[in-house]
Amino acid sequence: MQLYSAPYSGNAYKARLLLALLGQDYETIDVDIIKGPQGHPELMRLNPRGQIPVLVDGDITIWDSQAILCYLARRYGDAQWLPLEAEPLTRVMQWLAVSENELLFGLARARAVLRFQRPWDLDACQQLGRKGLAVLEDRLKARDWLATDCATIADIACYPYVALAPEGGLPLDDWPAVRAWLQRIAALPGHVGMEGIG
Repeated sequence: MQLYSAPYSGNAYKARLLLALLGQDYETIDVDIIKGPQGHPELMRLNPRGQIPVLVDGDITIWDSQAILCYLARRYGDAQWLPLEAEPLTRVMQWLAVSENELLFGLARARAVLRFQRPWDLDACQQLGRKGLAVLEDRLKARDWLATDCATIADIACYPYVALAPEGGLPLDDWPAVRAWLQRIAALPGHVGMEGIG
């Protein structure tokens, strides 16, 4: 397998993390996300959106972090990671939606403003990020994991930009249940970190 990735990308880290948790070997192809897709014609061939991550597994090419998580869970994991039954599967999908809304447009973009000088409204991003953290905190006060009674791709999808929230000017001091959840994910066998995440 080959993963087109970047060391600072939270979305690419989602794929790297699940690959590690599943014990899968792969080759990393680093892409300079600051340079943009025009500097990487191979990436544009693999993903018409010109974004990372992209996973190449034999004859199969998958782009988008959520799609990659689903593929890896089904292809190399068991039903723990992506349940087969309708109700727990639906709960996983709900949290994937949170990861692509409040966490992406809030926490991830706040980080991108401060770290990569992206042109978004920092206050608006931080406000949306706090809303996402509040939703997570409420859910995690009485349970260890977001969707089921064990870690799923919902937890993996939400994890990076929550853990990196301080880089977006959003310390996690007021979110004790979220902090405890981050520690549980970090303790999973096979966990790997990235810069900013131990």
